[in-house]
Parts: sequence; C-alpha cells; structure tokens
Amino acid sequence: MGNNKKREDVKYDKGNLLTVEITDIGNDGEGIGKIDGYTLFIKDAVIGDVVSAKIMKAKKNYAYAHLEEVITPSVDRVEAKCPVARACGGCQTQNMSYEKELEFKQRKVRNNIVRLGGFDESFVDSIMEPIIGMDEPWRYRNKAQFPIGKDKNGRIIAGFYAGRTHSIIPVTDCLIGTAENKDILSVIISHMEKNNIEPYDETSGKGLMRHVLIRKGFTSGQIMVCLVLNYKGISKNKKFAGINADGENTAIEYISGQKELVTRLSQIKGMTSISVSINTDKTNVIMGTEIHTIWGNDTISDTLCGLEFDISPLSFYQVNPVQCEKLYGQAIEYAGLTGEETVWDLYCGIGTITLSMAKKAGHVYGVEIIPDAIEDAKKNALRNGLTNADFFCGKAEEVLPDFYANGRLEEKDKHALQSEYNISESALHPDVIVVDPPRKGCDQACLDTMLKMSPDRIVYVSCDSATLARDLRILADGGYELKAIRPCDMFGHTVHVETVVLLTK
Repeated sequence: MGNNKKREDVKYDKGNLLTVEITDIGNDGEGIGKIDGYTLFIKDAVIGDVVSAKIMKAKKNYAYAHLEEVITPSVDRVEAKCPVARACGGCQTQNMSYEKELEFKQRKVRNNIVRLGGFDESFVDSIMEPIIGMDEPWRYRNKAQFPIGKDKNGRIIAGFYAGRTHSIIPVTDCLIGTAENKDILSVIISHMEKNNIEPYDETSGKGLMRHVLIRKGFTSGQIMVCLVLNYKGISKNKKFAGINADGENTAIEYISGQKELVTRLSQIKGMTSISVSINTDKTNVIMGTEIHTIWGNDTISDTLCGLEFDISPLSFYQVNPVQCEKLYGQAIEYAGLTGEETVWDLYCGIGTITLSMAKKAGHVYGVEIIPDAIEDAKKNALRNGLTNADFFCGKAEEVLPDFYANGRLEEKDKHALQSEYNISESALHPDVIVVDPPRKGCDQACLDTMLKMSPDRIVYVSCDSATLARDLRILADGGYELKAIRPCDMFGHTVHVETVVLLTK
C-alpha cells in the first residue's frame, strides 16, 4: 500500500452553503438540522430557526457548519445581551430564551440517563422532577478567571478563550459575572501599561501576568483578587514577611509598582484580600500552588445555607451561591435526615455539603483530595461550632476502600479502630452516602466500596449527566433503585447543568 489515502466519500464539501431548518439541539448547545438524511451541527442555531450555514468540516454522514445567516428566526430565539457571545467560549445559549434553555437541560439529563444509563423511558419520566431554574440568570457567578494577553495590535487585553482555542476574546464586563470585575481589570491593565509589565506568552514562556482570579462573597460583599504570575524571583511565605500597618506585605515586590497597584485595588468597595499565585510551569493549569498574600486577609468569607465559610484562592466553592442553596436543599431533602444518621460526603471540597448536612445528621465524614480544602473544611466546622464532622484528605477512590478494608479487619479491636480513624463503628455501614464528584464521575473502586458499605440511601450530586448515567447503572446493578431525579440550573446561558439523584436499597 502507498501513502495515498482514499478520499472519504462525502455528500458535501467544505465551503458549501446550505439552507436548513434546525430541528434538534446537541449536548453542547449546537443546533442540529438535516438535509436528505445528512446531519449538520451548527453552533448558535436554535430549534425552529431556518438558517444559511457554511460547511467547515465534512464527514460521510454529517458535517460541522458555521452559521452565516438566520433566514427565519425561531420563536425561541432572543438577542444575546453580550456583544461577544458568539465569539466567546463561555456562554453557549444566550440566543435561546431562558424557558427553552431549561427545557433543553431537563431533556439533556433525561436522555442521558435513558440512553447512556439504559433505564426505561417511562420509569425515568415517572421519577424525574422539574428542573430548578434561576430567578435571575445574570450576574450570578461569584468567581472568574481572566487570562491576560495582547491583541493583534499589541494592546494588553483580558477576557476569555474562544471555544476550543487559547485565543483571548476581550471581555472585561462579563454579564454572568459580578459588576466589580470590570473595575478591577481596568486597574490592573492600566497599571501594566504604565509600568511596562508584559502578559505571559504561552509560546515563549516569557512575560509576567498570566491570569487574574476574582472572587466575591455574595452575602459578605468581600472581594478577593489573586494575580497569577510567571514570577521567577525569590518569594517568601507571609509568616516570614514584613507586614505593615495597612496589612501590606512589604518584604518583596512581585510586580513592578506593586504598592501603587495595591493602593488602587484596595480602594474598590469590598476589597478584602489581594494575593499572588506563582506559576512558572508551561501548563494549561491556571493556578500555582504557591500563594502569597500581599494585602489584607488570606481569605474572604461568605454565608451559604446559614453557615459561614472561609474561602481561599485555591478553595472549591460553588460559583452560583443562590442556586447552590437550592441544590444543597434538594440534596438534604433527598438524604432524609432526622438528626441520628451517619453520613459520608465524598469529594467534599471545603465542606459546604458536609457541614450543611451536619446540622441535621448525627455524624458526617468528608473526603477531599486537596489538602488546603480539607484544612478549610476543618476551620469552617470550628467556625460554625459543628463538632459532629470529621474530614479525611485523599482520593475518595482510595480513602473509602482503605478505610472499609482496615475497618473490617480491625472490627474486633474497637478501641484501635476508633483511635486510628476517629470514627464510630456505624461509619462502616452509614445511613447515607453523598457524592459530588468532578465531571469524570466516580471511580470504579469508590462505587464498589459504596456498594459494600451498603448505605440505606445514596444521594448523587452531578455536574455531568453523561458520567452520572454511567454511575447510576453501576449502582442500580449493585442493588440500588432510582427514586428521584432533579436537575438544577447552576450555570445559566451555558450548556452545563447539575443534577441530584436519590437512590435507595
């Protein structure tokens, strides 16, 4: 055989302009239309639109096409509020009415559980509750990470990456973020221009400013700014640094004109913490592990579900606190707590679900891989006067099986068991296990151990209904029955959706 490959037999070619009616929507929010059985995937098209689209990549049975013109708009099409909504990779559904977006998310969760999980359609429909929508789907994000770079004219810009690229679309006032972001970025960019501070260049590895992380406590009003720097000088931990009367770290200058920058940022209402994160690696990971506070506090605080939480730059904390209370409220309702139960919370972060459940349970155990998050969780338990919560640092898929195996082996020595793990024997067979895993879902070892521990109820909180469906099938095959499913919209104007599921033995 030679090196020449036979051209794939395709119905249409790149550059062909086609007119098509959009009849469906994909998992990533793209419109789907068909011409004589040939499928077109068209970003920014809405069900009911008749559009003109140019083929960008053609395959034998389908193609990806670019929306050129909306010939006849759908009744569900709306004008996107953000001027760069189509270019920016952050929002995918701004041109769809919010009511239709909620329908899409409800259907997405339902279809994944049916198709990927292999559950009966009528059964899923009988236990699925209506999606919990947002009262106000704008200005809901309490956290944003803005990459810093340059445009084609060499001007410093902040914004978000275009979809599937590392090309920055200039955005300083994201409409799903807080209003303060614009003022903060304006100060930082003008300071960079004044002091000839270069943004980081991914290709060369040169330049100082990589990202700006901004967080706001919606209840407290406290704001945190963390500058992610490609800083290669000598750095010092705050406890060894010189801190002046204004709370400013004067021991080292991480950025030219640092004192002036801190002064300007500190004048923004609510500013509580200014820090730097050192990241010199050539990586797509945004935050470095080395954090130095240069002004104010190390953390900001916020209130969620009636509990106060300290939040550091590296803390995982739900980005939509208003909806988060609704999500956690649903999880607690499904857990059926009466004040006596033993609960495990896997992938617990800084303890938001753990401590919310601790208020209504007998004892709760949290597991999280990030050491800083576990330390935050322990401090948050003390801060809220909750003594019935213990936390373990490690991977859920390692901590839980190890605990179960060791606990089973040492059950005859109850004192050693409780001394080593600071737990009761009932933790081996808890009443409730709560899981809130990352997008990839639960590890097989974790699921296997959950089945061995045989809790009365499992409450699964998911941010990806595809991996949720996979894991639900494993749990169902292991002896559990789905009792209730409820989506919750945490990320308005995007295709992402959270889901809470109750399973019982």
